[in-house]
Amino acid sequence: MTSSLIPRRVSRALRSRLGRDPFRALQDEMDQMLSRFSESWNGEGAAEGASAPSLDLSETDGEVQLTVDVPGMKPEEIEIEVTGQTVRIRGEHKEEKEEKGRTYHRIERRSGSVFRSVELPCAVNEDKVVAEYKDGVLKVTLPKSEEAKSHKVKVKANGK
Repeated sequence: MTSSLIPRRVSRALRSRLGRDPFRALQDEMDQMLSRFSESWNGEGAAEGASAPSLDLSETDGEVQLTVDVPGMKPEEIEIEVTGQTVRIRGEHKEEKEEKGRTYHRIERRSGSVFRSVELPCAVNEDKVVAEYKDGVLKVTLPKSEEAKSHKVKVKANGK
């Protein structure tokens, strides 16, 4: 990084109050953050070239539900993988080929791939997961495992 953002002189009062040059500390922190972004992803974050779709994660006593926006995708283009308390959603939509004899001046309709990995708040029954797709919205219902469900305990009075 260049040092043009760092002033040549920082007041002694400011430096002594903070214990170090605050602009140098900010520059170091920004350098560290940018270097983390430039590292290659290990598959847990966004896949290369993939966008991360918006989602809602909700929970009831018996299930966890993911609602994911994946407009323009077909159900057969979406893959859902549940492993332990992690759900991975991948999708790839390929754009139709250009028609011969037609000149395109603009191609803005969405194509490409999406990827999202989400940690669930509890264990789920992987064998009973249900996914439904309608109008560009994917709903994934993940029933909680018996261990994760809340159980009510009746309070006894006087040992009865």
